[in-house]
Amino acid sequence: MLHNETLLVIAGMAAATFFTRFACLALFSRSGVPGWMGRWLKHVPTAILTALITPALLLPRGSLDISTGNHYLLAGCVAAAAAYKTRSVIATMTLGLAVMFALRWINL
Repeated sequence: MLHNETLLVIAGMAAATFFTRFACLALFSRSGVPGWMGRWLKHVPTAILTALITPALLLPRGSLDISTGNHYLLAGCVAAAAAYKTRSVIATMTLGLAVMFALRWINL
């Protein structure tokens, strides 16, 4: 059974999420998003993805590891090169996973 405090936290977060999204809809419903803001907002997903992936590649065990023993970094570099060259999500994921499995299998 959920405690009252847990229910209050859930309700508070639901309200915060609703009102932040509703405020944006209400603010830009008639005029639309300004051009400068639209250009700025299109970079947000890339920035968030970079912020999530970079620590996983560079700090796999909690400390900086840029050696050839860091399988995450090696597979990530191969996947980044594949993404740049092919522009294909499937090719990028397949090649990155294949490199990771190969490195783990040969235990380099």
